[in-house]
Amino acid sequence: MNLTFHVDYNSIMTVIYQDQHILVLNKPAGIPVLPDGWEKDSPYLVKMLEEEFGKMWIIHRLDKITSGVMVFARDAESHRALNIQFENHEVEKVYHAIVEGNPTWEERTAKHPLRVNVGHKHRTAVDDRNGKPSETRFRLRELYQAAALVEAMPKTGRTHQVRVHAKAVGHPLVGDVLYGAAESNIIARPALHALSLTLTHPNTHERLTFKAEYPQDFATALKLL
Repeated sequence: MNLTFHVDYNSIMTVIYQDQHILVLNKPAGIPVLPDGWEKDSPYLVKMLEEEFGKMWIIHRLDKITSGVMVFARDAESHRALNIQFENHEVEKVYHAIVEGNPTWEERTAKHPLRVNVGHKHRTAVDDRNGKPSETRFRLRELYQAAALVEAMPKTGRTHQVRVHAKAVGHPLVGDVLYGAAESNIIARPALHALSLTLTHPNTHERLTFKAEYPQDFATALKLL
């Protein structure tokens, strides 16, 4: 479908798919899904979408700094059906990330338990005693001189999960200073993009995969590498 519309600060929102039950879009980086606790009057995604398309139900979230594919429900029944899929880990999520250093593995699974909202910076931390079970499978896609493109497939949905697990396996995301990376001159945010989402349509029951193209900053960073 790939309809586009401009939001009020010159970003472009791309709608990948819509029908009367769901809306799938490619979220730009820099937009919070809900009001930011520190900037309550700033634009946020749900408000923008509801001004354009009517009532939206939230099923999952992406960090403010993360770009990529998101799905929203457009009625209560679809919301319930999709929530069950997410809770039962029936939705397949694939992220692409640019990480520091060169992994020596082709595939690696991180199973570090995670505890969210730690400290004054509200980080997520590995916590073997009090953390919740968490799992992310990483696959190496491309090696560069001092970085790599990896695919991340989280099986659970903890806040900042991919970012923290990437750090835990020794390769924080490029630009992710919150989780130990150096400041980057190739991208102005943590280099993370939600590439695809596979789910069962709540009304037709078809198994569908939606894919979001790289945003310009992510694609440019790969070219610079």
